[in-house]
Amino acid sequence: MARITVEDCIDKFPSRFELVLVASNRARKLHSGETPTVEKDNDKNTVIALREIAEETIPSDQLKNDLIEEYQTTSFTEDEEIEELEGEENKELSNLDNDEKGEIDTENLLDDQNIDSSNNILDDQSNNEVEEIKQEDLSDDNLQQEDKDL
Repeated sequence: MARITVEDCIDKFPSRFELVLVASNRARKLHSGETPTVEKDNDKNTVIALREIAEETIPSDQLKNDLIEEYQTTSFTEDEEIEELEGEENKELSNLDNDEKGEIDTENLLDDQNIDSSNNILDDQSNNEVEEIKQEDLSDDNLQQEDKDL
């Protein structure tokens, strides 16, 4: 090919943006030392990458997967290790003795009861304060009524 353009490659990918991402990723790999699958012909890496895409010397699925791996922050092996660790923790929790489970449940129950009793005490105090205010208002009203009567 004498001159390669985006139009020569656009039919290989559904969007221009995806094409640009894949082509730039491939060009970076060529720059880092990977061998091209087409002749160099004194072309720059970006042109070589576009020629590879146009001639389909590398499958588009492989180019997409290479791009994904480039930007992926965790690998499949790390995910599998995390799942294994979580599985081991769940097994350890399920293997607790009934006594230990009972202690945990009792502690949680006591905490819940303490919270409930504290809330009840606060409710009682606020109800008493409201009653006192009502009584003061009634006594003030009675005094005002007496003043009017006099």
